[in-house]
Amino acid sequence: MTQKLMIALDVDGTLVDHDGHMSAPVREAAQAVVAAGHDVMIATGRSLNATLPVIEQIGIDRGYAVCCNGGVTLRLDPELADGYEIIHKATFDPGPALRALRKRLPSAKYALEDEDGNFLSTERFQDASFGVEAIGVDFQTMLEATAVRVVVFSTENTPEEFNEAIEHIGLAGVTYSVGWTAWLDIAAAGVTKASALESLRRRLGVEASSTVAIGDGRNDIEMLTWAGRGVAMGQAPEEVVAAADEVTKSVYDDGAAHVLRGLL
Repeated sequence: MTQKLMIALDVDGTLVDHDGHMSAPVREAAQAVVAAGHDVMIATGRSLNATLPVIEQIGIDRGYAVCCNGGVTLRLDPELADGYEIIHKATFDPGPALRALRKRLPSAKYALEDEDGNFLSTERFQDASFGVEAIGVDFQTMLEATAVRVVVFSTENTPEEFNEAIEHIGLAGVTYSVGWTAWLDIAAAGVTKASALESLRRRLGVEASSTVAIGDGRNDIEMLTWAGRGVAMGQAPEEVVAAADEVTKSVYDDGAAHVLRGLL
């Protein structure tokens, strides 16, 4: 190894497929770069409790991780009681965005992660990325909460309709990204995976040119642009590919493993 790298890895669509399965080649390649002494960190839209099993699976017990699209940053240390501590949490008032979206997307489902790590949801909305069982609440309760992450999902709208709704509303005071389906992730203003990773890069004293990031989603665009070497997965949308320096194979062809092995 000629230099120590800071390697940021997305989870869904990168380390695991869309069924949540991590292949043996990907797991082994990730474990190998960890063992080689690089600063390997998960950078995901998932919440804390849905991120921890992935961290454990690839054997990271020291270092850092970014959850909630940059909203939460963890420090990992086996000597800590839980094996980790939250060192940064970016919260925001979800009310204005929720009210505007509800008017434009009345049939959508809404979920919110609060500052204590609880998930509040309308219509029993539940997703594996939450990591905890969502608590059903009325919309007014959500409006009054302090949020780390807001998720909006619809089975009746397309991603294009979500984009159109957002452009019409002009969401202010938050950062957002539209997913593969009609799925919207909202964080505090200016908060992205890239903003959290940049704070960690400075903390670790890593040169910008020694950063690598691999991702596949629209919420990875800032991270891929931030990295000295940004790699898009083969199945990534055009705008994600455009933000990257290169493209690897798809998640179903172990694209992340190909990149990670090349770093050894």
